[in-house]
Amino acid sequence: MSTPIYTGGCACGAIRYSTPHAPVFQNLCQCRHCQQRSGSGHGAWLTFAARADMAITGEASDWDVKTDSGNVKTHSFCPVCGTPVFLRFAAMPDLIAVPAGSLDEPARFAPQALTYGVRGLPWDVVDPALTVFDRMPPR
Repeated sequence: MSTPIYTGGCACGAIRYSTPHAPVFQNLCQCRHCQQRSGSGHGAWLTFAARADMAITGEASDWDVKTDSGNVKTHSFCPVCGTPVFLRFAAMPDLIAVPAGSLDEPARFAPQALTYGVRGLPWDVVDPALTVFDRMPPR
């Protein structure tokens, strides 16, 4: 069995995750849901292609949100401390995303793009070298 290359969890330790795979996409997202969830101007996400290979311990609470595209995404968070721990997408059930701040080594996060730039707030200044998509990039 390979050693997990990405590990993390909630602030209180009740939920932990690990995966032996590298992310397929890393992004900052300025959609309104990410702004509300993060309490800032954007969310920071690592998306993994093999949800089935993401080991998760502990019980998360979920809530569903309908996105601008009409798809549903499920936010999962720790019911003890409230930390967001992962995100799943009804339209892409094999994917799972984790917030960069939940990583044991958050400095490993390397955003490749900014999504939902159309919703960006003037005070949320991000790296100008990032490719900006008004919405989600095409698959």
